[in-house]
Amino acid sequence: MVSKKQHGHSGAFGAFGVWLGEGAWVPGTAAVAERLGYRTLWIGGSPAAGLESASAILNETEHVTVATGIVNIWKADALEVAESYLRIQEEHPGRFVLGIGSGHRERDQQRVRPLAALNDYLDVLDDAGVPAHARVLAALGDKTLALAATRSLGAHPYLTTPAHTAHAREILGEAPLLAPELKVTLDASPEAARRRARDYLASYFALENYVGMLKRFGASDADFEGGGSDALIDQVCAGPSAEIAAAGLRAHLKAGADHVAVQPVGHDPLGDLERVADALGLTK
Repeated sequence: MVSKKQHGHSGAFGAFGVWLGEGAWVPGTAAVAERLGYRTLWIGGSPAAGLESASAILNETEHVTVATGIVNIWKADALEVAESYLRIQEEHPGRFVLGIGSGHRERDQQRVRPLAALNDYLDVLDDAGVPAHARVLAALGDKTLALAATRSLGAHPYLTTPAHTAHAREILGEAPLLAPELKVTLDASPEAARRRARDYLASYFALENYVGMLKRFGASDADFEGGGSDALIDQVCAGPSAEIAAAGLRAHLKAGADHVAVQPVGHDPLGDLERVADALGLTK
């Protein structure tokens, strides 16, 4: 197991970070997120093996950790990814964490025996010199969480609830990093915030691993009808106020997370991030 004490990355993550799709990290966004007090910037989606977006964000910032959330093992060659990691590590020592994952059966037709494939991918990274303490795994199920504990710094679960976070901490043990993501929707109207969240979540609620996980930790079949019940939507996409969003983020910390990545779902991501940062006390 990779202990937190072996490397500074776990502390460098800070309590709160920002999760945005790769295309949303337009020039200037990372610098603003850093000034707002977020400590880790996650590049969502499936960044290509060259990791150019990670280099761009690191060049734009001074102190934050940058992590991929996540590189898809079916779409990015492991050796090329390793070479990119080593290049970035030379340019920005200690500031980059490589997040990898096995994607989704519905979207990756070649996805067969994903746990074995993750192990094989990690073997290539090992041989190429990418240290375990500089990588995290996308993990929802128990077997992948256990793998994250033994072969990486820890786990980066996506679209989860505090109940899953508490369970993940039990599986991981005390030392590994646990860094879930939480979406937030800010609006004057709870109905408008939930409507935007439902629109965004529709494609995710079509993926078996997310739906299965949410049902395992409290959701019912009825919760997925009509785009998602109010109770389900409020758990996985907190809002409509910045204060409620901050409470949702802190609930993951209370459940055992070390770090929570904020994903704003709205038309003004930087404005939403500023409001959430204020509610969290990051800007004081």
